[in-house]
Amino acid sequence: MTPFSRRTFLRSSAGGLASALVAGHNSHSAENVDIAPPPRRVGGPVPTNLVPQDTLFLTWQRDPTTTITVQWVGPETQEPTPLRIVPRDGDQWKTGTAEQKPFGPTDLKVHRCEFTGLLPGTEYVLQVGKNALAYQIGWRTESYRFRTMPAKATNTFQWVSGGDCGTGPHAIGTNVIAAKQEPYFALIGGDLGYDNGTSAKTAIQFLQNYAKHMVDPKGRLIPMVTCLGNHEVRGGYKGKRSDATYYFPLFDGLYKDTTYGTLDFGDYLSLVLLDSGHVSPIGGEQTDWLESTLAEREGRPHLIVANHVPAYPSFRDPATAKTGALGTGEANRIHWCPLFEKYGVDAVLEHHDHTFKRTHPLKDGLKDKYGVPYLGDGSWGQLRKPGTPEKRPYLASVGHAYHMTVHRLEGEQRYHVALEESGRVADVYGTFGKRSAKRG
Repeated sequence: MTPFSRRTFLRSSAGGLASALVAGHNSHSAENVDIAPPPRRVGGPVPTNLVPQDTLFLTWQRDPTTTITVQWVGPETQEPTPLRIVPRDGDQWKTGTAEQKPFGPTDLKVHRCEFTGLLPGTEYVLQVGKNALAYQIGWRTESYRFRTMPAKATNTFQWVSGGDCGTGPHAIGTNVIAAKQEPYFALIGGDLGYDNGTSAKTAIQFLQNYAKHMVDPKGRLIPMVTCLGNHEVRGGYKGKRSDATYYFPLFDGLYKDTTYGTLDFGDYLSLVLLDSGHVSPIGGEQTDWLESTLAEREGRPHLIVANHVPAYPSFRDPATAKTGALGTGEANRIHWCPLFEKYGVDAVLEHHDHTFKRTHPLKDGLKDKYGVPYLGDGSWGQLRKPGTPEKRPYLASVGHAYHMTVHRLEGEQRYHVALEESGRVADVYGTFGKRSAKRG
């Protein structure tokens, strides 16, 4: 595993980095190591006059090379909303209708339509409304564009990740700089809008921000993949599935039976998405599942894990785990990290601490060139001042800035670029080949 210079990345990247946005934002720090600072609240009644384009986003329930799921939140309709898609240069339309399911304890519905059997690496046109089915009348038609994932990792492509968004101006600013990178998708590792399982208005505002700003410069929608965070769940930890009131109505297509899961992109990329104790305990069934899941995917060119609470925090003091404080990563280090090392996980994306961080490649918590790097730490729209590498020697790089990470895959090479809301490159890191092939 080799760190790269900014010059190396810029030279190797066909698209380069986006131009800088307006810089200069206020930051704040938190004193309590166990509880996040109060998120920005979104008051007022739940909107009832939503139309599809207000909250429409794309996600996946299975292989992103051949499927797409279209979703939005809105009032119940008497007839299912028609949709259709076609390759941008084609004329053979696929049609479908959106199922409707409750959006928590509100009168609104989640509208969902999945298309399967799509062509990999293809740009599609999506229509929602009147023209999707000719016999329907009275619908307003909206057209969108999106891409399916490539069939193989032979071509260079990139995606973005981060966590701890909220609904404030910095979250929007990071949305904008993320979209400028033309990512194939965004992975949000928990704490999306900070609805805390109680505020439908906040959950909807997050979707409205995403629908408005997560569109790339060519007008394509950027699909969203997520995993669970404490601010999706009433009480944060040790909750029930029903406590994630507004999260699972949106993402239960991927998390049908559990609160953790895997998304496999053909045979070249696997995202293993974990629940760091918010509903499912870290140990026990989830760890057993994790071991079998990693063992099955050990040979994938890219095997990446995402979870919310970090095993190696940049703000919280891991020593506080001895006091039983939640959200310090102790259970991750006991149950999960040995499995990441055993099965050659290429990177772990973690969040929750509201900073930028990258660890050294780690084995047994110590720097090891064949170890696992941990990237994060969740400052898409929330911010704290991190601890220093002198106090936490596992840290290789830290920063006090709103950011997300651009992950650029080139065959079996990976480049991870931390990009601040302002457009400044905070960090560049690259890895070659499979770490598992190098261990003795």
